Amino acid sequence: MDTLTRMRAYIDVVEAEGFSAAARKIGRSKALLSKYVRELEDELGALLLNRTTRQFSLTAAGHTYYKRASEIVREIDTLADSVRESAGDVKGRIKMSAPRTFADAPIGQSLIDFARAYPDIVLDIALDDRFVDLVEEGFDLAIRISRLENSSLIARRLAPFSIRVCGAPDLIARLGRPERPQDLARLPCVIDTNGRWLTNWPFLGDHGDQISVAVSGPMEVNSPLAARAAAIAGLGFATLPDFIAEPAIAEGSLTPVLQDRMLPGGGIFAVYPHRRYLPAKVRALVDFLAQWFKDRGKD
Repeated sequence: MDTLTRMRAYIDVVEAEGFSAAARKIGRSKALLSKYVRELEDELGALLLNRTTRQFSLTAAGHTYYKRASEIVREIDTLADSVRESAGDVKGRIKMSAPRTFADAPIGQSLIDFARAYPDIVLDIALDDRFVDLVEEGFDLAIRISRLENSSLIARRLAPFSIRVCGAPDLIARLGRPERPQDLARLPCVIDTNGRWLTNWPFLGDHGDQISVAVSGPMEVNSPLAARAAAIAGLGFATLPDFIAEPAIAEGSLTPVLQDRMLPGGGIFAVYPHRRYLPAKVRALVDFLAQWFKDRGKD
């Protein structure tokens, strides 16, 4: 058994946080993965994992080896990709991160359409609303929905993105429409705790400067879909991604407010690490997503 196979097995176990989970994920037996990792430790003369019946953790050597081994395996896979690309063959696995909001919304169909178009590429999608560390955690690509901050990553804008503040028509009829952002401080609001701003919502002030308004209300929930449902039910005003709000706005169950006071500059981005060669499979995905949004008039 070669070292690279053992190395891949170790990486799979670390990323799945256990032998059983890794075995289920990659379709190999737990016993075989345990054998590979034990052989790797014997080869290195060092313990990489602390394992008991209830706990799983990396040793100091295990952390160091995982980080460097992940980089080596990515370089090997990138080399293979470049050879396949020259032969017109694009295949492999893409480990990507995306917000749950992206996957749950209609635009999540883009990933399904890609999987149909490229049956030889496996999309390994981790849905997580946090900003993952692509290099440290071994991701090939991430979808970010935000105003892009300065970073060491390469970013390609796929589509514009904006936040809408919305309320149910009956709520507005009962309590009035906010005319200035500061009005929301006295009105009930639904808080999406997955949002970056929590209870301090940003707006453009009277003089074009950025201001923050402290809001509160009867419900806090870590899901924009649940926040939308609560807003439709009249519990309060909610800040929602435009692609989450638009269906409800179109059917009349939500009304947007303060549209001229929202911060500009947001977008949906594909981001990936700086690499000497961008793997063909990743380039195929990014190009596909950019065209998918363009075809729908969202670029």
